[in-house]
Amino acid sequence: MEDAGCLSVSITVSFGFSVSFSSGQMTDLLYTEKDLVTSLKDYIRAEENKLEQVKRWADKLDLLTATATKDPEGFLGHPVNAFKLMKRLNTEWSDLESLVLRDTTDGFISNLTIQRQYFPTDEDQTGAAKALLRLQDTYRLDTNTISIGDLPGVKHKSLMTVEDCYELGKIAYTDVDYYHTELWMVQALKQLDEGEESPIDKVTVLDYLSYAIYQQGEIERALEFTKRLLELEPEHQRAKGNLKYFEFQLEKQKKTEEQESQKEAQREKRETPEKKEKTKSQKTFSLIPERKKYEMLCRGEGIKMTPRRQSRLFCRYFDNNRSPHYVLAPVKQQDEWDRPYIVRYLDIISDAEMEKVKQLAKPRLRRATISNPITGVLETASYRISKSAWLTGYDDPMIDTINQRIEDLTGLEMDTAEELQVANYGVGGQYEPHFDFGRMSDVSAGGATVFPDVGAAVWPMKGTAVFWYNLFPSGEGDYSTRHAACPVLVGNKWVSNKWIHERGQEWRRPCGLSEAD
Repeated sequence: MEDAGCLSVSITVSFGFSVSFSSGQMTDLLYTEKDLVTSLKDYIRAEENKLEQVKRWADKLDLLTATATKDPEGFLGHPVNAFKLMKRLNTEWSDLESLVLRDTTDGFISNLTIQRQYFPTDEDQTGAAKALLRLQDTYRLDTNTISIGDLPGVKHKSLMTVEDCYELGKIAYTDVDYYHTELWMVQALKQLDEGEESPIDKVTVLDYLSYAIYQQGEIERALEFTKRLLELEPEHQRAKGNLKYFEFQLEKQKKTEEQESQKEAQREKRETPEKKEKTKSQKTFSLIPERKKYEMLCRGEGIKMTPRRQSRLFCRYFDNNRSPHYVLAPVKQQDEWDRPYIVRYLDIISDAEMEKVKQLAKPRLRRATISNPITGVLETASYRISKSAWLTGYDDPMIDTINQRIEDLTGLEMDTAEELQVANYGVGGQYEPHFDFGRMSDVSAGGATVFPDVGAAVWPMKGTAVFWYNLFPSGEGDYSTRHAACPVLVGNKWVSNKWIHERGQEWRRPCGLSEAD
C-alpha cells in the first residue's frame, strides 16, 4: 500500500457471478472428457464393425466346413469346391488376417495423446483430495454423508466407491494425516462389509486402518482391527508382528495408567476444595482460536447481533449524494454489518456483463499468489486456494464501464486503484484469514466471506457488490476487517475485486483527526 500522509482509503469491492457447473478451467476438462468419450465410441463402433465382419466369415466357414468334413472326398470331388478351397486358403484367409490385424485405434489414440497434455497431474489429484478433507473438517461432514453425495444444495449426486474412499485414506496416510486416514479407511471397510464389490480387499484396508489408529494412541482399537485382519489372512507377516507389539504396548499402557491414577488420587487428597475448583476453572476457560472461529462462521454458527444492533441495519435506495448516474435510478443498498461497516449493493452487474468478465478472465486464470512478508516475492500458499486474473480496459471497454460504476458507487478515484481482479474458487477453494491493507456469486453451499474478529459472515449472492473500508481515514489499519473466504462446499464462486488505494483520494475522503477516525 502506498503512503499518502494521513489520507487512507483501502477498499474491497466484490461483484458476484453465479454458475451451476464446475469452476473455471475445470469446465474445459469436462468438455475434454466428453470429446474423448465420443472418440472412444467411434473406436468401439469400428471394432464392433470389424468383429461383425469376422463373425460373419466365421459363421459361413463353420457351416461350410461342417458339411465338407462329413464327406471330404465327395465334397472335394466337385471341382468348384476344390477351387474355392484353394482360393480361400490362398487369398481369403490372408484378407481375413489383414482385417483382424487392422488397427482401428489410430483416431482415438491420437486424440487421447493430444488431450493428455491438459489432463490433471498427480499433484492436482492430491489437491482435490485434500480439498475434500478440508471441507469435511470445516463443515463437520461425516464420511458416509460425503460418500453417498448427500450434500446441501447438490444437483447431481455422485456416490463414492470403495476405491474412492481408499484413495482418500491413502493420500491422508502419505501426508502423515492419520486422523483422516482412519475416517476414510473405516468408510471403505464399511462399504466392503455391506457387500460392495471392489478390487480393494479388506486385508489391505485393515492394514492401513490398524496402523493409523495405533499412531493416534488407540492401541486397544488397533489391536482389534489387527485381530480381524489375521482372521482373514492368518499368515500376514506384518499383522502377526503388530499383534505381538500392540499387546505388549497395551499392557505397558495399562500399567502406566494405573500408576497415574494412584498419583492423581494422592494429589486430590492433598488439595483443598477451593484449590480443586480453581484448577477446574482454569482448564475450562480458554479463548476460541481464530481457526475455530473461522470454521464456526463458515458453518453459520457465528456471533449473532443483539436486537438493538440489528435494528440499526437498514435497506435503502442509494444515489451517492445525487451522483449523476444514480439520481434517476438509485441502486439498492443494504447494511450487512455495523462495526466494521459493511454494505451490499444489489443488482449491480448484469448477467451479460458477468458472462463477459468470466470469458475474459478464464484464459488468464492462474493460481493466486500472496506477497511474502519477508522477501516481498509473489508466491503460492496453501491457505489461498483459488485462481485469479487481472483485467483492464485494454482487454475490453466493458471493464472501464465497470470501473466507472465502482467510482460512482464509492465516490472514490479509480486512477490510482488496482486493476480489476477476477478470482475463481472451485470446490474446496478458500482464502484463510488475512488483511487487505499493507472481496461474489450464488454458491449452493459454503463460500462465505467471514470476519473472525467481529463474528460477521457475508454470504455469496449473484450480481451484488460488497464494500468496506480497510483503513480508517487517519491511515491506520482497521484490524476488525481481517477476513477470510470460506471453502466452497457445493458449486463454485466467481468473485471480482477492486482494491482502491489511499493515494489519489485526498479530496474525496479527507483524513480524520484521531487514529480511529
